[in-house]
Amino acid sequence: MRYVVGYTPNERGADAVALASSLARAQDAHLDIVYVVKTGTPYVALNPQGNRISVAEQDVLTAEREGLALVPEGVSAKFHVREADSFATGLIEAAGELEAGLIVVGAANNGLFKRYSVGSMANALLHASPVPVALAPRGYRRTDPITRLTLAVGKRPGAEAAIATAVGAANRRGVPLRLVSLVELDEHGDGGENVNAAHRHANTVLDEASRRLPAGHRVTVEVAHGRNIEEAIDDLEWDDGEIVIIGSSRLAQGNRLFMGSTAYKVLRALPVPMVVVPRDYERVDSVPEV
Repeated sequence: MRYVVGYTPNERGADAVALASSLARAQDAHLDIVYVVKTGTPYVALNPQGNRISVAEQDVLTAEREGLALVPEGVSAKFHVREADSFATGLIEAAGELEAGLIVVGAANNGLFKRYSVGSMANALLHASPVPVALAPRGYRRTDPITRLTLAVGKRPGAEAAIATAVGAANRRGVPLRLVSLVELDEHGDGGENVNAAHRHANTVLDEASRRLPAGHRVTVEVAHGRNIEEAIDDLEWDDGEIVIIGSSRLAQGNRLFMGSTAYKVLRALPVPMVVVPRDYERVDSVPEV
């Protein structure tokens, strides 16, 4: 089981390594820490034993040393250097070659503490990755195993890939699964039918999830509403070790991610990490995911 971690030698990279370590602990996953350099940049993967090296080569060696130092004891990790035209391309190519089931990255550096502000690199991933992408909020440093999974189910049918991913991950990790439906009320606060629709759909997903999980596995449902998505999210309680799973937009092309406007609203308001699952993603036994 392998996770590709998009590493940059800054706080964003540290956030990504911490989240990947937390996800890896419960499943004994291996981390492939990937440092992307522009195509044509000279670099070395290992210290050249006393030979002169360029500034670019020294940057790679420093990134390798600092990146691996962030991995907690007991978590397997290897450092890789990838040449690519973009950060997103390098990570997607690495995930394909290494048969990774997840790409983990940090939020942009200009986000509020423990909130998201998706930069261009992460945004490119969120519109192209064929595998789920995990996003760490700024300042994320937790490396203990996750304690609960929350699946954002919306109020309409669909997102089967996200449902399957959440149910499978909760089962393999033995952690509770919470199903949450977020509803924006209209400007007068009268959204009764929308709230009812959200309850109906969430309970349909609950029935389906309960059938797939072992007897006694804890599954709960919550419908949160407010004048906007941010207000609805603020009304929920969040565990420190929680991960949110959300499905890609229906606008996504087959087996690719595409973040819709609602998902971006959720992302901006969340205080915990989020995993985005491609619309038609199917778990392959040899490539375990989240």
